[in-house]
Amino acid sequence: WDETHFGKMGSYYINRTFFFDVHPPLGKMLIGLAGYLSGYDGTFAFQKPGDRYEHHNYVGMRGFCAFLGSCLVPFAYLTVLELSKSLPAALLTAFILIFDTGCLTLSQYILLDPILMFFLMGAVLSMVKCNTCADRPFSTSWWFWLSLTGVNLAGAMGVKFVGLFVVLLVGLNTICDLWDLLGNLSLSLVMFGKHLLARVLCLIVLPLALYMAMFAVHFAVLNKSGPGDGFFSSAFQSQLIGNNLHNVSVPE
Repeated sequence: WDETHFGKMGSYYINRTFFFDVHPPLGKMLIGLAGYLSGYDGTFAFQKPGDRYEHHNYVGMRGFCAFLGSCLVPFAYLTVLELSKSLPAALLTAFILIFDTGCLTLSQYILLDPILMFFLMGAVLSMVKCNTCADRPFSTSWWFWLSLTGVNLAGAMGVKFVGLFVVLLVGLNTICDLWDLLGNLSLSLVMFGKHLLARVLCLIVLPLALYMAMFAVHFAVLNKSGPGDGFFSSAFQSQLIGNNLHNVSVPE
């Protein structure tokens, strides 16, 4: 059912047709990019669920979602292994996901769910990895995992707003981490300030910058008139190619 919805939006990106949707743009942009790179020309109508694709090349979009869904297994394995240091526990977690019918089903169609889960679990894994580097702060690996956590937070928020939950999780983890550092009497206030600034840069500024960049790309790509015009002002519509107001001179 939803494949009809998000596949059509992937076509809108390929055709550069403006549309409006309740979800942020990243997931649909990635679906459109996967279709474009795999030879899909954006001409399939996506009128109703179950329509045959026939000669249209849909495999790239489904394959992209399936690949991201398959990444959940190693993400879960590595996260549990890092937290528990138990190989049997990590293997059990991986096998639970491998044989989970819901995970398999969500990952084989053109949906936002595998993309969202990829960034959610990527953020958790990055956070856990960063915590293990706490004994060597400001090292290359510490900066890498902290920055990657911020990138994954932006990705999760950029696919669906439900990504806020992983932002909350990372935020609580960061607050606990900073509270412990503040209580460490051997740590100077200057060093604590550096820790605070690093987290503000990587977990707030970086995700916000990436999130805004997604919308910049979204509006730059979708420059032709489409079904989403009516949700926006006449001034905005005048910038869309093919709109009745395109390049019309009107009083401000």
